[in-house]
Amino acid sequence: MKKTGMLNSSISKVLSDLGHTDWIVIGDAGLPIPDGIPKIDLALTIGVPDFVSVVRAVHADMVVEKIFAAEEMEKNNPHQQEFLEKEFPNLIEYIPHEAFKQMTSKVKAFIRTGEATPYSNCILQAGVIF
Repeated sequence: MKKTGMLNSSISKVLSDLGHTDWIVIGDAGLPIPDGIPKIDLALTIGVPDFVSVVRAVHADMVVEKIFAAEEMEKNNPHQQEFLEKEFPNLIEYIPHEAFKQMTSKVKAFIRTGEATPYSNCILQAGVIF
C-alpha cells in the first residue's frame, strides 16, 4: 500500500501518465462529460467530495503550469474563484464556459466530484518537474 500521496489508484495512474501540457478536468456533478473521455467518478452524494478537497489532493501530486476556469465563476461562484486564485497564483486563464466545455473533449481524464455549486470546474495543465 502507498504510504503518502494520492491513494486513488485511477487518479494516481492518470497523473503518472501525464506529459507536459496534457490536461485533466476536475468537474462538478453537473458538468457534461464528453464521450470517450475516461471518467473517474468520485461523487458520493451532493457536495461529497467537494471541489476544493479534490483540487487540493490532485495538486499535491501534480505539477501544474496553467489552469483554465470559466469566466462566469467570478459572478456566480466567487468562493471557488478565490480558492483557485490562492491555490494557483498567476496561473489561471478565464474563458467563457462554453469554450471551457469544448476544451473538455481534449483532456486525458475527467475527475467528477460531488460538488453542486455553479462553475466549480477547472482544467489543469501539466507542467514538468525540471
